[in-house]
Amino acid sequence: MVTTSAPLNYSDDNVTLPVANKPVNFYSLTLEDLKAYLKGKGKEQFRAQQIFKWVYEQRVTDPEQMTNLSKEFRASLPEILSFELPSVLTHLKSVDGTQKMLFDMGEGQSVEAVLIPSEGRLTLCISSEVGCNIGCKFCFTGKQKLKRRLRTEEIVGQFMQAHDRLGEGQRITNIVFMGMGEPLDNPEAVFKTIDVLHSPWGINLSRKKITVSTSGIVPEMWRVSEAKVRLAVSLNGPTDEIRTQVMPINRKWNTTELLNACKEHYRITKDKITFEYVLLKGVTDQIEHARQLVKLVKDVPCKINIIPFNEHPGSGYERPSDEAVEAFHSELMRLGAHVLLRRSMGRDIYAACGQLTSQIPNKPVSMDISNSKLAGLPKYKREMLDQTQEQ
Repeated sequence: MVTTSAPLNYSDDNVTLPVANKPVNFYSLTLEDLKAYLKGKGKEQFRAQQIFKWVYEQRVTDPEQMTNLSKEFRASLPEILSFELPSVLTHLKSVDGTQKMLFDMGEGQSVEAVLIPSEGRLTLCISSEVGCNIGCKFCFTGKQKLKRRLRTEEIVGQFMQAHDRLGEGQRITNIVFMGMGEPLDNPEAVFKTIDVLHSPWGINLSRKKITVSTSGIVPEMWRVSEAKVRLAVSLNGPTDEIRTQVMPINRKWNTTELLNACKEHYRITKDKITFEYVLLKGVTDQIEHARQLVKLVKDVPCKINIIPFNEHPGSGYERPSDEAVEAFHSELMRLGAHVLLRRSMGRDIYAACGQLTSQIPNKPVSMDISNSKLAGLPKYKREMLDQTQEQ
């Protein structure tokens, strides 16, 4: 029997501990952390706000350019803080404008993050772990197993590196923790990152523009409610039997427990839950499955985001035909569901949902998607089907 006790066995690899005579990585600290750290170094706490504005608003990391800091403080700053970011190993661009970056996390480990353009927004899909403990059968990341959880500075670093590669006039408007790893398996670093991204002295991103996606670690879902960010849940099965087949975590927390936690999130936040549902040919894509799905979530205020399976080597699953996808979508709408058909962005560079992985032998780089009708819809239909987060 597959168990999922591992995700609750948190390690200390997401905690940045001060080392004697070694500067602390700035990106590991919230504003309150930095205030406390500076106070411990005998420095004025208000300097923390000044440094946050220089780094996050002005993108200045050279102390000598931080002109409102005293000369003495500027001279001491390199001994106190480092501004090191994870380096970018590769940077790929899709035919649809999606960008994928592979980040070096040291000791031969790496993760990917994806910039997804759409009408009026630019979404960054961030990774929280090297590999993943959950083992969802349709996910490329899950095949490499968990190597380690990322530290706060490594998650914030993905945002900063992506931000620094934007064109003139561009800005990241939305963040989704939907990359490699299960965010609620690394909650300390993930929600600390959210504090940094939300801070008015930091990135100043609205909490409503941040989404945390989970496979269903029920005991940790309260953290999403407390953080007042959006909740997305990987459902991927219309019944317990099918969900367990594709997501072993369902043996630990079944759909009843999961949906009860979703109802509680709505009670606290009044935000609809996004249910992510992957269409696997012959497994989850039948019309009867659509009817079962609507019945399953009928008591949860939600929208259903259906995702045609994105292929990767050795998956054992197939992507449904465009006709089957459209039929499933139509049946959900006929039954009155609030449903969105997610356009598979970046699929040609293995940047779509479920395709992310570390640097591995024979890592796939590109694929031919020219035979998919959904990849080349007219503009008005693309807008209708585009991946969407609540405004």
